[in-house]
Amino acid sequence: MSGLKKLRNLIDILKDKASLIKATLSTSSVNVAVLLATTHDPSSPPSEKRVAAVLTLGNGSRLTACSCIDAIMARLHDTHSAPVAIKCLFTIHNIITRGSFILNDQLSFYPSSGGRNFLNLSTFRDGSGAEMWELSSWVRWYAGLVEQNLMVSKVLGYYFCSSSGTNNDKSKEERFLTFLDSDLSRELDVLVDFAERICEVPDSLHLQRNDLVYEVVRMVSEDYRLVQLEIFLRVSELWDRTENLSDGDLTQMRNSLQRFQDCKERLLLLFANRKRNDRMWDLVSETKMKLITTREKREGLRLVTMAGPRIGESMNQSTRFRKPLMAAESGNLFFFGSGGGALVPLAVSTVG
Repeated sequence: MSGLKKLRNLIDILKDKASLIKATLSTSSVNVAVLLATTHDPSSPPSEKRVAAVLTLGNGSRLTACSCIDAIMARLHDTHSAPVAIKCLFTIHNIITRGSFILNDQLSFYPSSGGRNFLNLSTFRDGSGAEMWELSSWVRWYAGLVEQNLMVSKVLGYYFCSSSGTNNDKSKEERFLTFLDSDLSRELDVLVDFAERICEVPDSLHLQRNDLVYEVVRMVSEDYRLVQLEIFLRVSELWDRTENLSDGDLTQMRNSLQRFQDCKERLLLLFANRKRNDRMWDLVSETKMKLITTREKREGLRLVTMAGPRIGESMNQSTRFRKPLMAAESGNLFFFGSGGGALVPLAVSTVG
């Protein structure tokens, strides 16, 4: 078995060399940079030097940036190797977080409009061995996260995890002043979608011992840290708006917060080494309870309002049937019986 693995590794090395020779002969520095960053080595992530070489392609013309994205996508979609696919995704992820605006712009609209499942790796399988089959599930998960990352950025209107494109917290809070409640709800919803996508991580967490997988999880954990911040800012704004939200927005936002709470255990397991953000979780819990309490108060007021006219009518009827009738004759007091029967005389003393 080990002999087959050595043979497969040798074949992968020869494939890398053949691809590099072909790229060199074609005088394409773009293809060479992409190939060096996405080798078949199953255990090591691309070096910082290789990733940086790809990122520098975004500092030139838009044509060069476009060629770079095309080369990465061609490499990603042509390969049946799980390590190559993960490294392509890893390179794309680095473009999102550290790349120039031109590179991100080309990536966001690849091939024409970007969007959900544009990487088209939901059925990816590397059948070359048990380990590669297992690694394939990480390819599918990672592709989904990269796609979701771009989806979140489109909804927010900025690259939330980009070192160059992230606004400061103060400007974000000022931005909320112009928001409709539905805008706040939509952004909160897509951020929770990202957290849920993280929770779909493969059960084979032992593969984090693989340096390549470990580096992927490290980058995802950094994205999650930024998602926590984005959620915290919106939940803080939601706390202030709760009393004025419509019933529909109350329900929608409560459901979003409940979905996020449902992710907590899985997220803490995956990022066990990351500091717990108890302040955020406490705010989420308290805000959800405030939403529930506000909705219950409204329902109670509606019931009282609806019951008011019926109670008043019932009291009027009761008073009419029990109201005493004074009669002048004989100095007697008469009243109607509760059943509406005949007058019943009551003897009363008179002063005469």
